[in-house]
Amino acid sequence: MKIIVIGANAAGAKAASKAKRMSPYADITVVDRGSFISYGACGIPYFVADMFHDEKELMSTPVGVLRTPEFFRKVKGVKVMTNTEVMAIDRQCKKVTVRDMTGAVSELEYDKLVLATGSSPIIPCFAGCDLTGVFTVKTMEDAVFLKHAALSGKRACVIGAGLIGLETVEALSAKGMQVTVVEMCGQVLPGVLDTEMAALLEKHIKSKGVNVTTSSCVKSLTGNGCVQKVLTDTEEIQADIVVLAVGVTPNVELAKAAGLSLGETGAISVDDHMRTSDPDIFAAGDCCETINLVTGEKIYAPMGSTANKQGRVVGINVTGGDAVFAGVLGTSIVKVFDFNGGRTGLTEKAARAAGYNVETLLSPAPDKAHFYSTSKPIALKMVADKKTGRLLGLQAVGAGVVDKRLDAAATALTFKATVDQISQIDFAYAPPYSAAMDNLIVAADIMKNKISGEAKGIAPQEVKAKMDNGDDFVLLDVRSQGEYDQVRIAGAKLIPLGALREKMDSLPKDKEIITFCKISLRGYEAQKILDAGGFTNVSFMDGGILTWPYDLEK
Repeated sequence: MKIIVIGANAAGAKAASKAKRMSPYADITVVDRGSFISYGACGIPYFVADMFHDEKELMSTPVGVLRTPEFFRKVKGVKVMTNTEVMAIDRQCKKVTVRDMTGAVSELEYDKLVLATGSSPIIPCFAGCDLTGVFTVKTMEDAVFLKHAALSGKRACVIGAGLIGLETVEALSAKGMQVTVVEMCGQVLPGVLDTEMAALLEKHIKSKGVNVTTSSCVKSLTGNGCVQKVLTDTEEIQADIVVLAVGVTPNVELAKAAGLSLGETGAISVDDHMRTSDPDIFAAGDCCETINLVTGEKIYAPMGSTANKQGRVVGINVTGGDAVFAGVLGTSIVKVFDFNGGRTGLTEKAARAAGYNVETLLSPAPDKAHFYSTSKPIALKMVADKKTGRLLGLQAVGAGVVDKRLDAAATALTFKATVDQISQIDFAYAPPYSAAMDNLIVAADIMKNKISGEAKGIAPQEVKAKMDNGDDFVLLDVRSQGEYDQVRIAGAKLIPLGALREKMDSLPKDKEIITFCKISLRGYEAQKILDAGGFTNVSFMDGGILTWPYDLEK
């Protein structure tokens, strides 16, 4: 059997290696137009930040062996042709036409063909993107050029506040650069976090000296040969280097020219076996679309982790196997300075757009037992279906450990668990790892209370909107006097929880009352006390003052 794989990075290298293990006598050739193969592009920001100094680390196995064509030939039994571009696919004759770096053209026959052509950075259509000093963050060449250009004291502008954009912001800051990040949407990490969670991350980024400009549209880049300014619809930003991090687009030119079907996302359409519209051609990685496991809809979600899993499925199936790739949850995570942030499943915005009857909550707390010396705060936002109690998504941000909560939620989402089931999961417990009731279990319990109507929460942004609109309501702070004296929400009335039963007669029963505390556990208790006292329009503010994303009085 002759198997040709186009693309020698995550999906392609994995597919070729797995196929050879499945069928040792298969003749497998991988063709790549670049000179670097099987490298970890996700590690580029950390290379730029000098977390390691040799770019070969991005192309090495965990034991330090370089993944070169010679490595693949000797260890994997796979032939790799670098600096060779596939020009065309002849599906009828089952041949691909290739051209090497000398310009020589030849043909390769195949029985099965794998497209692992990846993606390319989106280059915006505004002027100046071709100036010297303008970079993307995708290839090994990008990594080396950007690292050399990132000089202490210089000014950098990152266009795009997505995952790779924010990782690059941290990397350039670590190099001593003055950094500005510009985002067209009204928040950082659009599509990953909802607004209030993104605001917590943005506040932290700003505290590190980074200028964050959202709701800003870049019009052009200017300079005399080298970039000097970024012109937006509101300001001019001085910049010695500019990083374009506005997303990627699937490389589908070969597939399209060969007459293969593309999906509504613009990526290559595949079935759950990663087979294209041609039964002898498979696709994997950033070039193809996949399924959202929550909604069942086709999506484009390029991730290195997904590419590896899809490549493995393809490697099995091109050799006659029957492996399935069911889809993804859009799980993603990022570290920005001392903050972590991520999401799995649907955001509130996405869940509402998908037609779900949504309930949400905010739950901040230490990531470990509060008395443990290394405990740090994190905030969770849970999204669930009111009708069924099914978990739809989880977001997590904070200085503490968020990945294990996201991973646990991703597992629950995969098996369509309800919040009732999540609240009973037997997580590992000891004070160095979590509180006795883990953050995810606490969030699930709050969600159960909200769905049942026992707890009546309101989001911070809704409270802020009421304040801005001049609504006549009481914002009731039930923290202690000492807490209130340190930091408070302007206009809030203070009645500590311990005094609420004696002082509730001072509150108007004909007005809406919104209670809160540090994390709104006391806020919830205050709601129950007032409910029992005959108040009929009481709710608590989700997340308390810890997730209030707006200015506070000190």
